[in-house]
Amino acid sequence: MKTRTRIITALCLLCLLPAGKAHAQWIVTDPTNLAQGIINAAKNIVQTSTTASNMIKNFQETVKIYEQGKEFYDGLRKVKNLVRDARKVQQTILMVGDITEIYVTSFERMLSDPYFTPEELSAIALGYTKLLEESANLLTDLKTAVNENGLSMNDKERIDIIDRCYEDMLQYRSLVQYYTDKNIGVSYLRAKRQDDLDRVMALYGSPSERYW
Repeated sequence: MKTRTRIITALCLLCLLPAGKAHAQWIVTDPTNLAQGIINAAKNIVQTSTTASNMIKNFQETVKIYEQGKEFYDGLRKVKNLVRDARKVQQTILMVGDITEIYVTSFERMLSDPYFTPEELSAIALGYTKLLEESANLLTDLKTAVNENGLSMNDKERIDIIDRCYEDMLQYRSLVQYYTDKNIGVSYLRAKRQDDLDRVMALYGSPSERYW
């Protein structure tokens, strides 16, 4: 039993690393630190941005952290041939990257949207912050499950936590996309009333049913 646990843990730790660095462990590039950096930057936008120009300036820190993390996520995607549970750990962490990408790319466009006020953008950033925090909490749970020096757990308990984190992260990724789409939908409606839909379409693309 202990041997199997060590194998699962080692494989899980392996999938947390860019390809070619199998000798390292989670602590080398900790995805929880990447997620927390994005969260802190998002909170800074909410707390200190009172004008559109300040918000854009503060958002650049978020973009910088995202670009640093993207290298890690791109490397993690290259890790192949993992057993089922290790693959779920990998996919759970990659979904945090997906959530971050949705936030960064979408909010960056919203900052250029004339149909959102600075106050509304701050409120939107607060919503993203809450969702990002929940996904980061799942990473903490996952980290506990895959680290042997964490809580004493048997194989079933570890696998149950991995499965739960994976399923919950799927829901959060969908929720972040839904939240994004609905906010963009507000801009489409406002632009349509002003007969200015072309400008918003150039920013986000053609509207679809998901925005309504």
